[in-house]
Amino acid sequence: MKNSAIEQLKAPKFIAIEGPIGVGKSSLAERLANSFGCDVVKEKADDNPFLEHFYKHPEQSALPVQLHFLTERVKQWNELSQNDLFSKGIVADFMLEKDRLFAQLTLTAEEFKLYDQMYQTLSVQKTNADLVVYLQAPVDTLLKRIKKRGIHHETGITRDYLKQLSDSYTQFFHHYDSSPLLIVNAADINPVDNDADYQQLLHHICATRSGRHFVNPLPINLTAN
Repeated sequence: MKNSAIEQLKAPKFIAIEGPIGVGKSSLAERLANSFGCDVVKEKADDNPFLEHFYKHPEQSALPVQLHFLTERVKQWNELSQNDLFSKGIVADFMLEKDRLFAQLTLTAEEFKLYDQMYQTLSVQKTNADLVVYLQAPVDTLLKRIKKRGIHHETGITRDYLKQLSDSYTQFFHHYDSSPLLIVNAADINPVDNDADYQQLLHHICATRSGRHFVNPLPINLTAN
């Protein structure tokens, strides 16, 4: 798709990319921001000092890792709602709502009660995206992608944890209706490195204005005759 076509379709001002670990949120957010000439906002997962220990000993570090994520994500989200970035456009690789998904998955009942008390005391600004893109992929595919990118602290992520996380995302988006939603089967496409895959996904993103849509794009072989 040429730039003129992108302008004609008028991309949403605020796009949020979501999905489980390893599905390709951050890379897609960066490429979309580059196409639209807008800002990219990425969650700062690598800055969490408890994360590496959590993947090795989740029962010991679940609460501090989650509270750190909560305060940082709320800070980022509030900054989004208070500045003028929306005049230029934003692509974010996270939604604030994801924080509770992780908290419910990793915390005990008593820990979650403390987490929830902290959440209620924080001043969370309401910032609905113009479009949410939810990327899905099978757990085995996620594991392969995590291994391929080779981030040190992610080596402790287990298949069971990814399965529970993926199921949590599926349940959450089954009921989600706060923004237009594009659900993408990203199992067999590579919109970051394959231009044809990217262009067909880009078209769906630019064309979605309301409702809930499912996309099951087929991988495109650029070398095929």
